[in-house]
Amino acid sequence: MLDQEFAKQHRALPPVICYPPETLPTANMALYAAAREGAQKTAETLIPPREARTFKVPAGHFLRITSVDGPQVGDLNLHNLHNLSERFFSGKTRALHGTHVTTGERLWSSIPFLRPMATITTDTLDWYGIDEHGGSVHDVIGTRCDPYTHHALSGGDHYHHCCHSNLTRSLADHMGVDRKEAELLVHDVMNVFMCTGFTRDTGQYFMKASPVRPGDFIEMFAEIDLLGNLSACPGGDCSSTHSSDIAACYPLLVAALSGPVRGERATSVQCIK
Repeated sequence: MLDQEFAKQHRALPPVICYPPETLPTANMALYAAAREGAQKTAETLIPPREARTFKVPAGHFLRITSVDGPQVGDLNLHNLHNLSERFFSGKTRALHGTHVTTGERLWSSIPFLRPMATITTDTLDWYGIDEHGGSVHDVIGTRCDPYTHHALSGGDHYHHCCHSNLTRSLADHMGVDRKEAELLVHDVMNVFMCTGFTRDTGQYFMKASPVRPGDFIEMFAEIDLLGNLSACPGGDCSSTHSSDIAACYPLLVAALSGPVRGERATSVQCIK
């Protein structure tokens, strides 16, 4: 029989942070601010509702994602422009920075590269913090809506404007390859503008209406040459549903901005010889 006093003592033990970030190289926010001053837009891509598009952001430039016409969340993939197998690693980003990311935090690439791909420099939703339900904005916990999970949960329905499908089509078009080949490079996302968390009683992933409004944006500094891929989620503001055509959806605007100062180039960590 379980010793109740033992159980009580162990539940009361303090948590230990697995990956204390204090020893990581700090983001030089003054350098980024200097680079951003006077920056000019060099490219722009409009992401249609329930679709995805790829875009390029050179190292030393800024990537800005803006809500334009209405509340809309987006699923973001990032790749090394010159080696698509180096891609955003949401799990390690989550382990290093937490379930949601904001100003001063970095998006890390996959092993064996493991280096900052981008550093968040501005977030107009940083005021949201963590709400009473445990919800916050810009999560790195949700994988992306996909047709496989939808098929399982819906009893066999097929829906092909899920973010996974959108990202796959977009990347296949960019690469000029079959969608099955491109699909293998689509990875877990940063959920831009999405408000999510875990329920306190059951630990289940939840979503709620995003606080994003037209004009809100998140901006990040490209530490390496990036190929981005962004889907305007079919869930719209994700207040009630996704993986359908029910929700009101709006476009997202992606812009690349150059600056007069180039940042410090990130270097990968090679541990296995």
